[in-house]
Amino acid sequence: MEANQRIARIAAHLQLSNLQMEESSALRIAECRAKGGSPGFKVAILGAAGGIGQPLAMLMKMNPLVSVLHLYDVVNSPGVTADLSHMDTGAVVRGFLGQQQLESALTGMDLVIIPAGVPRKPGMTRDDLFNINAGIVKTLCEGVAKSCPNAIVNLISNPVNSTVPIAAEVFKKAGTYDPKRLLGVTTLDVVRANTFVAEVLGLDPREVIVPVVGGHAGVTILPLLSQVKPPSSFTPEETEYLTNRIQNGGTEVVEAKAGAGSATLSMAYAAVKFADACLRGLRGDAGIVECAFVASQVTELPFFATKVRLGRTGAEEVFQLGPLNEYERVGLEKAKKELAGSIQKESSHFRSVVPHQETITSENNYLIKEIMI
Repeated sequence: MEANQRIARIAAHLQLSNLQMEESSALRIAECRAKGGSPGFKVAILGAAGGIGQPLAMLMKMNPLVSVLHLYDVVNSPGVTADLSHMDTGAVVRGFLGQQQLESALTGMDLVIIPAGVPRKPGMTRDDLFNINAGIVKTLCEGVAKSCPNAIVNLISNPVNSTVPIAAEVFKKAGTYDPKRLLGVTTLDVVRANTFVAEVLGLDPREVIVPVVGGHAGVTILPLLSQVKPPSSFTPEETEYLTNRIQNGGTEVVEAKAGAGSATLSMAYAAVKFADACLRGLRGDAGIVECAFVASQVTELPFFATKVRLGRTGAEEVFQLGPLNEYERVGLEKAKKELAGSIQKESSHFRSVVPHQETITSENNYLIKEIMI
């Protein structure tokens, strides 16, 4: 009996010691993560568990300019966070789940990237898509206005031509609107243009730069092939082929995936390329120029995609279009007509069409799915 009692006491002692060791280890891990891993910027991704969000989060975890990476979604963000936290890069990853943690996810952020939204599904009209995504963007931007009003916002959620004006209205209503800090991400159009033009010219895509202006849908996407670097000339047939392919790049991917998905990997790559440019601008690097959909006076439209110079306060300079050839001038008029309708329609719908909070919450379950890009 005595022997059994001694064994029981030893077992209890060992169990207590193991528990204390586990608690101590957990505390050390928490303390370590709380300190941060490296100097740099704080970045939040809203919609981090989705088809775009996950590869985007992984690539941002690899970026040496990122010190803290906050991953927010309404589902699955703890798993994505745990997975990425095992990568031996400097950025510290923290996960946030659900509306109740949105404020914590955004507090103190320097850059907020928003890929959150739903894809267009069979039977869903473009108005349906806008109604849902506008509600999601509205909710998230209200969080930004409250928790990190000085952050630069990279908005990916489609339709960008419409969600950027919606975000602007949210920030205006909150009294935090700074047009330099709200950037619609159109980099995927540039990435596609660089790639497709390089194929025609027989060059490395990394050596090609194609300005793409206008908007981020269909005919609003206008590649300026007359301004390609290195300087190049194209036949009318090549110009028509390249313009159409760049404008319909998203459809090309959707068809190749047989309806099972859209451009998630290339979109994540493009988003990270643009985010990195924003971070280098925040750092104070000179000569950081990218295309983005921003508040603009380049045309008569309130928003327009063109080249911008990025700096410590966001889009510090918006460049003019430069000389256009006849094909581009015709394309510009088509783009402006389509874009004007999108901006006017969505701005006028801001108060009447955006779903109420209960609808937004139920639809947010789709945040993990990729956006139709």
